[in-house]
Amino acid sequence: MRDYHDTEWGVPVHDSRALWELLMLEGFQAGLAWIIVLRKRDEFRKVFKGFDPSKVARFGEADIERLLQNPGIIRSRAKIVATIQAARIYLEMQKSGEDFASFLWGIVGGKPIRNEGPIPAQTPLAVEMSKQLKKRGFKFVGPVIVYAFMQAAGMVNDHSPTCFRRNAAGRK
Repeated sequence: MRDYHDTEWGVPVHDSRALWELLMLEGFQAGLAWIIVLRKRDEFRKVFKGFDPSKVARFGEADIERLLQNPGIIRSRAKIVATIQAARIYLEMQKSGEDFASFLWGIVGGKPIRNEGPIPAQTPLAVEMSKQLKKRGFKFVGPVIVYAFMQAAGMVNDHSPTCFRRNAAGRK
């Protein structure tokens, strides 16, 4: 977890595919500890074809069954199906000229928000992002999951004031 915190968590991500992958992994985390997802992330990337939405969108029932047999990932039919559907939604957005990263970052005003107080489980912006994602058909995107996603993707800076990452420059 320390390496994840020190190198990834809270670093602003502006790449649409990478944001989609992170959102999907956050959805798989629902009800579990994030460390479980981190330990399985390499296998997730392998079986979901590098989280390439154009490949995942073509998954069918045989792929779902194959994934359900793989102990290297979180084997939830609902979460697997939601990921496939999310790939299709992502591609629909892309086809209509809407960039996934611009859509998400637009909700938070285009730049990271630095929180100064106690770290909440969700915020009004997380509720709004959750509503927008659900409206498009995404699943496993409740406000708590979305807030964790916003933190991980660097949309929200919740590093403590004494953390060396608090003022670190992000990458794009």
